[in-house]
Amino acid sequence: MALATRPLGTSGMDITTVGFGAWAIGGGGWAYGWGPQDDDASVAAIRHAVGRGVNWIDTAAIYGLGHSEEVVGRALREIPERDRPLVFTKCGMIPDRSRPYEDPQRNLQPASIRRELEASLQRLGVERIDLYQFHWPDETDTPVEDSWGEMARFIDEGKVRAIGVANFDTALLDRCEQIHHVDSLQPPFSAIRRGSGADVIPWAAAHDTGVIVYSPMQSGILTDTFSAERVSRMDEKDWRRRNPHFNEPALTASLALRDALKPIAERHHTTVAAVAVAWTIAWPGVTAAIVGARSPEQVDGWVPAGTFDLTPRDLAEIAEALERTGAGSGPRQPAAEAHR
Repeated sequence: MALATRPLGTSGMDITTVGFGAWAIGGGGWAYGWGPQDDDASVAAIRHAVGRGVNWIDTAAIYGLGHSEEVVGRALREIPERDRPLVFTKCGMIPDRSRPYEDPQRNLQPASIRRELEASLQRLGVERIDLYQFHWPDETDTPVEDSWGEMARFIDEGKVRAIGVANFDTALLDRCEQIHHVDSLQPPFSAIRRGSGADVIPWAAAHDTGVIVYSPMQSGILTDTFSAERVSRMDEKDWRRRNPHFNEPALTASLALRDALKPIAERHHTTVAAVAVAWTIAWPGVTAAIVGARSPEQVDGWVPAGTFDLTPRDLAEIAEALERTGAGSGPRQPAAEAHR
């Protein structure tokens, strides 16, 4: 079946409801890496996703300290121009390369984001980025109005088609909207991490801002074969080892939720991963979900989420499982008038 598409706010871009997330393929060697990766497998995963109908990729300059963008650029060169996906990337995370495992600085100074833009264009091998996003709020005391005004100039210069933000709260979103329309918002959102469903996603719906949620499978927990034993086998530098979701007591509750998704997956003749992703895009205001993959097989696990709808029965069953297991936090069920 063809993947469903939705308009990304008022940007003029129609995107598939699932997109390829390129965080993990950046590899290891930095604070939030997933350990060493096989670049050939990563390129194969991107090409397979595009072959399955996915029409956009989301990456960031910080992923692998630029390596993710380089891998995405290589994949783009290997895909015929007529089939190339839209390319979304992010700026504002500046690493200290002498201490790569320390948290990057969150820097949205206009001169800094302009330098990042030029470097991203070069690594990706493109003349214009389809969606350019702030990765996190600034911590250098730069007014967001100055940063967002520079982003608007990138559009005027033809280097960027649309602009967005990630991990912003409603107060920052309001300030940006006064300067230039926020084309897109990227918040964390999964059946485990549900807080965005109570504030920024409704804000986006009210302002015609597209929403592409990240980590809809909670970085791998809400997949068919994940286990505590899998955590123990992760690379010692894998950022997930120190994340609360991957440690007790949260891990047991989350795996119980994952098990509760299995009957729903069986009813739809699909995977738990696809159900987890479909849950996020059932929420009013959500345009699409960013889903990571490091192999073609992983793509096949989640891409069906773009081909079916969860029923009211499914959503009620998931809400009950959330209450029963105590997994995560935030609102447990979207409004009945889900928009797809």
